[in-house]
Amino acid sequence: MSEFPGGILRQWSFPVLPFACLLIVTFIYFRGWVLASRTRPQQLPSWRAFCFVGGIFSLWIAIASPIDALDDYLLTAHMVQHFILMSIAPPLIVLSAPTVPMLRGLPRVLIRRVLRPLFAARWFHGLLRFTAHPVVAWLAMNLAYLGWHTPAAFELTFQSENWHDFEHLCFFGTSVMYWWRVLNPWPSRPRWPRWAVIPYLLSGDVVNTMLSAFLAFCGRVLYSSYAAAPRICRLTPLQDQVAAGSEMWVLNSIVFLVPAFILTMRMLAPRSLNAKEETGLHTRAKQVLL
Repeated sequence: MSEFPGGILRQWSFPVLPFACLLIVTFIYFRGWVLASRTRPQQLPSWRAFCFVGGIFSLWIAIASPIDALDDYLLTAHMVQHFILMSIAPPLIVLSAPTVPMLRGLPRVLIRRVLRPLFAARWFHGLLRFTAHPVVAWLAMNLAYLGWHTPAAFELTFQSENWHDFEHLCFFGTSVMYWWRVLNPWPSRPRWPRWAVIPYLLSGDVVNTMLSAFLAFCGRVLYSSYAAAPRICRLTPLQDQVAAGSEMWVLNSIVFLVPAFILTMRMLAPRSLNAKEETGLHTRAKQVLL
């Protein structure tokens, strides 16, 4: 086939369980945000709530839009879905500073009977410290990214919808861990000096570049499911793979490099200002002395 079959671009699905979960999580967040923003307006401005809505909406786009229908036919569509699950939804959710709103939004009886004993447990604090470590977060995200794109694991997701859903959960969960260490939303505290985030981001882009370049330039079709899938556009399976690798390379690099650039500029700005102030002081001192 040389064109999309009729109606495929209008195939919005309605996964009931994910929809219910997203709806409940959104309600809890907004209930907590309304309560917490009354006493913490500086920490929880309205733009954080918009970030949360954007993150939830992008998750729904990834799992229910025609992107999800196309990912059985085109690797490019599959990679768009992965891009949303790893590089769009997670940073938006993290930017919403969800910790306090989610806790404030939960029923008090649940916090008193379930969460309070859990938060008091030593093993739980140890688990939080372990998962919050930047090295653990970096390894988790990148190992999930590389591991699920190996041919054996990739083909497994085609054979089982449960494994496909678990893959999506891995991508989203480990990416939230990764971006948490980059953005450090209130009330979390940085585990490393701020400058360390720059190599943290750049090394993530190196991993992305390696995988993307391999997909684009290896010269053979890696995933047999796409080689055997009905052709719904003019792209051959190899051309589709090259396009998918290039797509991953460009889009993910933008997401890694733009924050690294902004952080670098912010770190250099105070030094520049200090240099200007010192120059001004020297000039005024000379004027006084002369």
